[in-house]
Amino acid sequence: MSGASYFKHATNFVARNTTFNTYVSGIDALQFLYEHAATGALHDSDERYPPPMCHPGTREVVIVRIKDWYGFQTRPNKPIMWVHAPAGYGKTAIAGTVSKLLEEVEGLDFSPLGATFHFWRTSSERNSPARFIITIAYQLAMSIPELTPHIENAVKRNPMILRKTLEVQLMKLIIEPFKALGELSDMPNRLVIIDGLDECINSDQECRVDRQYAEDQEKVQIRILNLIHNLQSHHLPLSFLILSRPEAWIKQHIQSAPFERVVEAVDLYALGDHVKDTEIYIRAELSRIAARDQEDATPDRGDEAWPEHVVQAFVQRTEGHILYASTVIRHIDTPYGDPRKLLESILDDYLNRNVDLAHSSSFSSLNALYMHILQSCPKSNRPIMIEGRGSEPFDLYMRCSVCQV
Repeated sequence: MSGASYFKHATNFVARNTTFNTYVSGIDALQFLYEHAATGALHDSDERYPPPMCHPGTREVVIVRIKDWYGFQTRPNKPIMWVHAPAGYGKTAIAGTVSKLLEEVEGLDFSPLGATFHFWRTSSERNSPARFIITIAYQLAMSIPELTPHIENAVKRNPMILRKTLEVQLMKLIIEPFKALGELSDMPNRLVIIDGLDECINSDQECRVDRQYAEDQEKVQIRILNLIHNLQSHHLPLSFLILSRPEAWIKQHIQSAPFERVVEAVDLYALGDHVKDTEIYIRAELSRIAARDQEDATPDRGDEAWPEHVVQAFVQRTEGHILYASTVIRHIDTPYGDPRKLLESILDDYLNRNVDLAHSSSFSSLNALYMHILQSCPKSNRPIMIEGRGSEPFDLYMRCSVCQV
């Protein structure tokens, strides 16, 4: 029976969700891919502007460690590096700095930076794995010209690939296009940077209870790791830099036999002098604020330099947490108050708090700082804070428009 016979007597029918005869032209294929990518996850996206970067002179030890491992043209013995540390140690800034350094390398006839993806818990595009492979594939098509037509063909042959499982997307959009190039041993090695793996929470699926939410979070992060492991197993000219917190399930998975053979783990917490790095940052930022205040000096603010004992107290208080230091700097760097009084208020508040609580963890000290800043917010912003009652101080801090950067 011919296809037309099926509709011989049909009238007033509507075809819905049709996928037959779908075709995407060679020019439109990359645009089609781009429209489904999480463009905000790229290291140089406008959504992330200005991107976090290491302050000059800081985190030099880990930057050198990463550069030595990657090696630019030669492939490392272990194709995956996992840099892990608790919150506040500048992992995202390190990822941004490495991206910038690779883009600025001179004397190469190729782009060593293959792709980047920055997960972020509060972004609907960046907190889910749904666009992860699509985004990586699009960037590889941009950074490796010889790969472009093969990725285009994959999209043209089956535009619905963008709705398939991540595992199928990985095969059709990345692995098979690489294999279509033939011999890969002479192709320069590219670096793929994946930051904030612990921020991937699978927000596309609703979880009714906290336990289910935690389980789904673990599953989706392990799924991303398995995708990366699958990709490296094909011995493509790609290396992978993963940065995350050392969550128990991530650590356990990476320490398993299949991963241990291909992963170089770097404990950022134990690498370098964090207090020294933080002090470099603090002194530079306080000098900048002091210089600005000298230009705009008023009788009530004065123009004196920062007292050394205040600087030392600030450095000691951070305990090497760049996040803590940068949060304080953002708080005191305001034209509407006296930066010195604001900083002294924070340090005095710390001394008046329960010392055991303040030292119990990096998170408790950060929460104490956020609570102090929230308490100093204008009364006009209190309704926003009241709406968030029951939230952690960090969450409230991020919701207060005056406090946000």
